[in-house]
Amino acid sequence: MKFLLDVHIPRALKFFLDWKGFEAIHVKDILNGVNTKDKDISIFADTNDMVLITKDNDFKNSFFVHKKPRKIIRIALGNCSNEALISSF
Repeated sequence: MKFLLDVHIPRALKFFLDWKGFEAIHVKDILNGVNTKDKDISIFADTNDMVLITKDNDFKNSFFVHKKPRKIIRIALGNCSNEALISSF
């Protein structure tokens, strides 16, 4: 399984997913980094058959209305430590 981590997801989760044997890419490392538009993130995730991990409500809404991106994990933990986030996975 391949994951694309949105801008506001900590890199610590990327390293954890890599360590667990998954492929994980952070948006900060591709396209236009932190300036990448949501539409481009969605297209990249779908084109590369990746699950988008995000905290962004816009992606949740887009998923339910337009089925874009096709695969999404929306984190709704609020502000939490990296440790708490990683333990949820």
